[in-house]
Amino acid sequence: MDRRQFLKVTACGAVASMMPISFSAWGQPTKQVNRSGRMTLRFFPYELQLRHAFNLAKYQRTTTPDVQVEIEYEGVVGYGEASMPPYLGESVDSVTSFLSRLDLSNFSSPFAFEEIHEYMDSLSDGDRAAKAAVDIALHDLTGKLMGQPWWKIWGLNKEITPCTSFTIGIDTAEVVRQKVKEASPYRVLKVKMGLDNDKETVEIIRSMTDVPICVDANQGWTSREQALEMCHWLAERNCLFVEQPLAIDRHDDTAWLRERSPLPLIADESLQRIGDVRRMAEAFDGINIKLMKSTGMHEAYKMAVLARALGMKVMLGCMTETSCAVSAAAQLSPLADYADLDGNLLITNDRFDGMKIIDGKITLNDLPGIGISPLK
Repeated sequence: MDRRQFLKVTACGAVASMMPISFSAWGQPTKQVNRSGRMTLRFFPYELQLRHAFNLAKYQRTTTPDVQVEIEYEGVVGYGEASMPPYLGESVDSVTSFLSRLDLSNFSSPFAFEEIHEYMDSLSDGDRAAKAAVDIALHDLTGKLMGQPWWKIWGLNKEITPCTSFTIGIDTAEVVRQKVKEASPYRVLKVKMGLDNDKETVEIIRSMTDVPICVDANQGWTSREQALEMCHWLAERNCLFVEQPLAIDRHDDTAWLRERSPLPLIADESLQRIGDVRRMAEAFDGINIKLMKSTGMHEAYKMAVLARALGMKVMLGCMTETSCAVSAAAQLSPLADYADLDGNLLITNDRFDGMKIIDGKITLNDLPGIGISPLK
């Protein structure tokens, strides 16, 4: 039986048993709801501990709230994750509330991606990270049922993955130097910007290494003229591209900047889901796809294909996440020009072993699903 037949037969299978959907907190069952269906959903909060304080143009944090998700079907477990940095507008309470409302008994099979996403969107216009957690778990589960990793199911070549950047956040000169030393195995550095010391940070990095950099302004540059001056300055310092130079409501100014900038511009905060992609083509050269914004792998894949069709560059990004969500995003990496998949490297309490960075390059394994295994 080929994959198409397998998907069809499995997705159309009749409901053969009655199982409860259970919810858990910190790994311990707290509530059980009896519903029909064969998928069992479990979830619990899990706070991510950062190796260094994460400093952006507008805030600082030392932890990231996170919710871990499991979906079990016929004895097979798929893992997912919702990571919630502040700007997404989601929280542990909002994610667990959304997940508590899900009734997967409407679906006889985890292969019904389109129908499950339509159902989740019918419950809420937002809750993107919560939806991503379910989507990632479903992909992990179905890949395991098929015995194949998703890069292979999509027909991608794991040998053409890009190098990932390693993030150097906004910080003191001493900490920046420490981070540059830690990043020595990486071929590209990502520099967070948006404050008055942007040039100083780059000069510190350039005093230590000549590896290419990419810059994420996180909407921090206040005018298009300042942004253009910075783009010219960075172009002389081996910078590959600039991510989100201006605020999301400065779309026309970004289009003005794009016409004049010597560096490509990549949309991040301006881009959420697939409906935004065509508009981004008016002002940006590429898009940064993140699973927590796109509601997961299902829509992220469509976004990458559409961006390619529009002649745009594709970047894969992440939040601070465990190897679960990072490895899920990495399944798409053969489609990407750039990657910033280092979120698992920024935390001290990962729960999984997954994709590896070898000599700076994203290296996919042959494990089925999203390519992870729980740490003992």
